[in-house]
Amino acid sequence: MVMVVVQPEERNMYDQHWLCAILQESYNIRTIRRTLAQIDQEGKLLPDGTLIVGSQAISVVYFRAGYAPTDYPSEAEWRARLLMEQSSAVKCPSIAYHLAGTKKIQQELAKPNVLERFLESKEDVAKLQKCFAGLWSLDDSDMVKEAIKKPKLFVMKPQREGGGNNIYGDDVREKLLRLQKEGTEGNAAYILMQRIFPMVSPTFLVRNGICHKEHTISELGVYGAYLRKKDKVILNDQCGYLMRTKVSSSDEGGVAAGFAVLDSLYLSQ
Repeated sequence: MVMVVVQPEERNMYDQHWLCAILQESYNIRTIRRTLAQIDQEGKLLPDGTLIVGSQAISVVYFRAGYAPTDYPSEAEWRARLLMEQSSAVKCPSIAYHLAGTKKIQQELAKPNVLERFLESKEDVAKLQKCFAGLWSLDDSDMVKEAIKKPKLFVMKPQREGGGNNIYGDDVREKLLRLQKEGTEGNAAYILMQRIFPMVSPTFLVRNGICHKEHTISELGVYGAYLRKKDKVILNDQCGYLMRTKVSSSDEGGVAAGFAVLDSLYLSQ
């Protein structure tokens, strides 16, 4: 049984139902949907670590909620998260993989001699480092001064998923100056990133049946599938992509947040 962890008022339910239908039709795997609050009410652990929700034994926990602070409005939601993490069910993602996606980890990976811990080939390390934008901690006083001086060249990113949370332009200067007045505790909530200025393309966009020609930029993300049992890697492969396109005048880019749309690739020589 696969349990999909969802928000109380879920907006992305249709692609979730599609995945559940594929699991049932192609693999005869049943799914249930529960909020964190419902898991707290219905969930329990057996002595062997099996997670029981209602009367169902759960083998896989698929998180479609639990990524934002607002997903944990009370202790009930935290109890549910702890219960699932303590269980023997496969978590997608695991708590370690969840944390690996934070901006702070990205910043740490950009430091000198860190990638070498994970890759043996110096050539592979060099290829990855060429793709990195500049990433700095707010403890780096020189970069903070530079960002205050030239805020349009930087983005401030919090440890959050989805769109609508980044800080751009003159707001970067104002936020950094405010954090300096308040002390250093708030610094850990953000990182500084070099702002990327991608190529702008003319695009036809259709909304409410009306076609508009806009200047847009796109962002390509590659999906990865990773499964391990302790130190043994069972699967580690790419398995598709996501292309997001937005008008070039928009700072944010989240699809669910309403700033971008899903797109597809057209490759030419």
